[in-house]
Formats: sequence, structure tokens, C-alpha cells
Amino acid sequence: MNRTFLIFRHEFLNTIRKVGFIILTLALPVLALVGIGVFQIVSNVAAPSAEAVRIGYVDDAGGFDRFTTQGGISFVRFESGDAATQALIRGEIGEYMIIPADYVVTGFVARYTLQKELSPPPATAAAIEDFLASNLLVGQVPADVIDRVRSPVAVITTALTTEGGVATDQGGYGNFIVPALFSALLAVALTLTSNYVLQSLSEEKENRLMEVLLSSVSTRQLLTGKLLGRGAAGLIQVLVWVISIPLLLRLASATIGGLISSIQLPSGLLMLGVLYFILGYSLFAVVSLAVAAVSSSVREAQALAPMFTLFAVAPFWFVSLLMFFPGSPVWIVFSFVPFSAPVLVMLRLGVTGVPAWQVAVSMAVLLVSVIVGLLLAAKLLRVYLLMYGKRPGLKEIARSLRTR
Repeated sequence: MNRTFLIFRHEFLNTIRKVGFIILTLALPVLALVGIGVFQIVSNVAAPSAEAVRIGYVDDAGGFDRFTTQGGISFVRFESGDAATQALIRGEIGEYMIIPADYVVTGFVARYTLQKELSPPPATAAAIEDFLASNLLVGQVPADVIDRVRSPVAVITTALTTEGGVATDQGGYGNFIVPALFSALLAVALTLTSNYVLQSLSEEKENRLMEVLLSSVSTRQLLTGKLLGRGAAGLIQVLVWVISIPLLLRLASATIGGLISSIQLPSGLLMLGVLYFILGYSLFAVVSLAVAAVSSSVREAQALAPMFTLFAVAPFWFVSLLMFFPGSPVWIVFSFVPFSAPVLVMLRLGVTGVPAWQVAVSMAVLLVSVIVGLLLAAKLLRVYLLMYGKRPGLKEIARSLRTR
């Protein structure tokens, strides 16, 4: 039997049996199902009462006596703050506000409630604003203008193709959620799976099992088997997520609705996610192999690894800039940087369109980086196999790659 396949099978089975691997693989679907179930329970238990909310108010400014019903909220007038306070204590109203005589000049109102809050609930704040605005405008402008002031604009954006037709992939926060979630999972998978490779090779080198293995297989066979075995396990992990995401979205849309119901899967997103995982994992894995090759212990290798794996999560540090300036040339440049490309391109797909040539170039750069990295890792392992003690410096490593 091919020796590379033997190593592949050992690494694959050893990875998928790890408790951490199993937990991470099932975390997304299980947590999503739990979240949907908790939402249903909370929605049923905490269903809003059919009784309308009552808000008291004291009109020191004068003229605020109309539009006292705003949706499910009713405004009740009191002659003084003391009377409103007593009504609040008796539970006749949920809160009250005082509209001062200089409200038109200052725009301030005083709100009183028995609850400690960071800010008024959105529904309450909107009702108060509509109540005040409507009373200020009544008699000054037509009723239809008052309605438009209360709801000034609802922007509906539609993306078009270069031919003028409606594009298949539309923008919006709903379409950003899935790429962002998948990018986060991709970053975690890339980091953990490549760390499995690093830990495996470092342990075998530290306990000198590596010397026994290389008496039967070549360094290229050993590294290729490890790379493919751990990668296959990671690919299964990603495929579980890819299969579960559409099913979970359908279930969440039917249960929760709202923004969830607007989420769409951009065409080809999941397939690109799988391809970027394969290439991204291969890159981080060969870097882990190189780090393990020049390290004399597991602890030393694990201390060096974060310098590279941090690039997998780095795009999330600048996600707000990406959302506000999606067309910046900076993102295009870093889409071609091998370490940041897998996660960054997935995030860009959720924010804006990414030209096909940029995706192709980033994948080509990743593929070339993987091939070159694997050759260098194999050479480093041959050179530093029997090295124990002090780790070589960068100059020594560069000299070894040039001369051997």
C-alpha cells in the first residue's frame, strides 16, 4: 500500500476522533437549533399583552392634545407632574413625560419611569417622536405631509447587471450575514486544522518518532500524507457547515422571520467557500509544517504559529472599514496576499461584488504559495530533522535553503 496513503489514513482518523474536532464540527448546527428553539420558547412565554401601553404626559408647552394613539401606545394627559407620578405608582400608566414650555426651542422632554434603562425602548421612542411631531405640524401643513414627515423615506436599493437587468445577487445586511458567518467559521477552521498539523509534526519530532518514520518514508511522502489527512478532516468539517447552513436558514426564516427572512445565499458562495478552505488550509498547514521543522519542541512551535495564523482573523479587525469603503484598492491588494485572501475575499463577497479575475488571481497566488511552501517545508525538515536545542535564526534558515 502506498506509504503516503498510510500516513494520510492515520492522520485523518486521528483528527476526526478528537473531541475538540467533533465539538467544533457540530457547534454551528447544534447552537443554531438551540437558538431557534430558545427564540420560540421566549416568544411564546413573553408574548406581548393585548392591553395597549399607556404613557402619561404633562403639557406645559400647550397644544399637544391630538394624535394620542400611536399604534399600540396611548398617551394620557395629566395636569401636573405630581398627578402623573401618582398614576405611575398606582400602575395606571407605564411611564410619563413632561413637555416643558420651551420645548420648541430646546427640543428636550423629561421622561420618568420605574424601570432602570440604558435608553427608551425603540417602539416607545418612535411613538413619542411621532406624537410630538404630529402635534407640532397639525394645522401648519396638510395631513399627508404629516404622515410623510413621520416616515420620511424608505430606500429600496436594487443592483443591476451591466446589461441593465436585475442582478441575481443583491446587497444589504441580510446578504452580508451568511458570508460573514462563513468567514468567521473559515478563519476558525483554518487556524485549528493547521494547528493540528503543527502539533502532530512537533510531537513526533520532539519524541524522536520522526527519525523512525523517515527511515521508511521520504520527507515529501510524510508531509504530503499529513497535509492531505488533516485537510480531508477539515474539509468534512466545512462540508457539514455548508450542508447545514441552507437548512438552518430555511428553518430560522420560518420561525423568526424579520431580517432572517431576507437572507439569501449568493450564487456560488458555498462552493467558493469550500475552494478557499482547501487552498487556505493547505497554505497555513505548510507554514505550520515549516515552523514545526525548525522548532525543537512543541511549546516553541506553538509560540511561533500565531504570527501566521493571526492573518486568518485579521480581516475582521477592519470589517467596519470594509463595509463603508468596499471599493478601496487596499482590499484588492490584500485579496492577493495569500494569508489574508481566503477570509477577506469571502467577506468582500458579502459586502459588494468581487470581479471574477480577482477571485481567480487570489486562488492562483494561493496555489503557487502552497506548492512552494510544501517544497520549502520538506527541505527544512530534512535539514533540521536532528536539530535539538536552540532554534535557528532567520539568516541561518535562509542560508540552509540556498545551499542544500
